[in-house]
Amino acid sequence: MASTAEPTVLKREEEEEDDSKPSAEDEDTGAQIAPIIKLQEVAVTTGEEDEDVLLDLKSKLYRFDKEGNQWKERGVGTVKLLKHKETGKVRLVMRQNKTLKICANHLVLSTMTVQEHQGNEKSCVWHAADFSDGEVKEETFCIRFASVENCKSFKDKIEEIAESQSKESEDSEEGKAAAKLIEKLNVEEKEAKEEKPEDKAEEKKDDVEKQEKSGDEK
Repeated sequence: MASTAEPTVLKREEEEEDDSKPSAEDEDTGAQIAPIIKLQEVAVTTGEEDEDVLLDLKSKLYRFDKEGNQWKERGVGTVKLLKHKETGKVRLVMRQNKTLKICANHLVLSTMTVQEHQGNEKSCVWHAADFSDGEVKEETFCIRFASVENCKSFKDKIEEIAESQSKESEDSEEGKAAAKLIEKLNVEEKEAKEEKPEDKAEEKKDDVEKQEKSGDEK
């Protein structure tokens, strides 16, 4: 005796196949339908064209609200570390998914430090002068990643950039000091070689007087 479950299963499979088949309305008739409005392509600039991507990670960002004394969600998206091709400056930029609205935008300076957030290995906190709202604001951020590895990569990269910025700043100061010293030595040397006309005339007069005095003694 055949199982009563088989017809039911077969019927369900047939219904699924029928559902998967395109209806008459969905069939391609080959007719060409012209768009009502023709949109022209517009070149969109992000401001990141002159920068190289050093880091690109998906994350969730929070901002500490001082007035409410609590963390507020800033957005979910992709955080990037971008290095300018000419100036060498590095900035942190994060945009929200879909809307691409900027929720963090600030330079990574030599003084910037990133710390683990209250024992959570997937989250980091830091302080920065942020420009995401169109004006500079001192903000405290917290960022959370999907994995410990991503959080560590973010933290290590920030520390590496900050250290590099600090070293470049020291080298720049040393270079300026050396340049000033060289310039000072060059000026002194030039002044030693170049004598004023009055000094030369005075020296010539002294020589003449010495010669006359020497002739009188003889």
